[in-house]
Amino acid sequence: MARKFAVQTQDRKFTAFKEDDEKRWKEPFFFIQAADTQLGMQEKFVERIRDYGWSKELDWCRRTVQDVNAMSPRPKFVVVCGDLLDAWPDSEGTIRTRQEEDFKSVFAELEVPLVCVCGNHDIGNQPTHHTVSKYRSSFGDDFFSFWCGGVFFIVTNTQYYEDATFVPTLAVEHDSWLEEQLEYARRMNPRHTVVFQHIPPFLKDPTEEKMYFNMDISLRYALLERFHNAGIRHVFCGHYHRNAGGFYKDLELVVTSAIGAQLGESKNGYRVVKVLSDCLEHQYYEIGSGPRQVDLSVESKTATEKRDGEEQGGLRPSSAGELGQPS
Repeated sequence: MARKFAVQTQDRKFTAFKEDDEKRWKEPFFFIQAADTQLGMQEKFVERIRDYGWSKELDWCRRTVQDVNAMSPRPKFVVVCGDLLDAWPDSEGTIRTRQEEDFKSVFAELEVPLVCVCGNHDIGNQPTHHTVSKYRSSFGDDFFSFWCGGVFFIVTNTQYYEDATFVPTLAVEHDSWLEEQLEYARRMNPRHTVVFQHIPPFLKDPTEEKMYFNMDISLRYALLERFHNAGIRHVFCGHYHRNAGGFYKDLELVVTSAIGAQLGESKNGYRVVKVLSDCLEHQYYEIGSGPRQVDLSVESKTATEKRDGEEQGGLRPSSAGELGQPS
């Protein structure tokens, strides 16, 4: 019997995890970060096929689901950082409905929770109340937060920052909610606080110019500073269809390429993110090449150095800046 796709957000919370059970750190775990499944983009945009389909994206998605289901131990969850589908919700409704049905059919077979992040193709480059409402009815809340394994995760909707012309009240609501989450993170001081969003603040360098794939410079710095002041040291994004990333102070920005169509040299894939006591470690894998056995027993370099320092009577604080650049 085929599984049924579950919408798992309600009242700005991800309901797959019970908050009271997940607030306390117990042990290392890992999750899978992916982006831009974007059913239809390969043939429509890359190959320029008039009567396009999305069989290629469906195959990549199926193989990703198979990879994840075969991992031991299982990841806590899979997150897709935006652009679940390619067809625009306001002008390609019939095609989008078919893409949505196919997306849900494939990901219903995933044996761990799926976290859906809202991207520009999910509500439009200029979202409206109608497109946001359609997204929420199909995939649940477009911004929310949750606890998992002692870590606090915040899922934002970057389209409200990109262009809120037709939804100014929703943009204000989103920003007020985000400030509440950041204040909550400061107060609760979780083991880690992690942000998932679609559009990255920058691609490689915080000082780079504004382009289609990053944020306005003034907004970028303001948002990064808000994140940093709340203790956030890891932000995971998509949108670029290539791997990229860098650092703002000691906050690491990770831009992960697509499960779907590629616009650069990266291969279709996903990122395995290990959540350790003192840091996050991550590696990008091409679909079909991900690990079957994920080792969470090895201490990170930072943890080892900290332990050695304590044994010698001194302390060496851990720093996200000691981690390598993302793949």
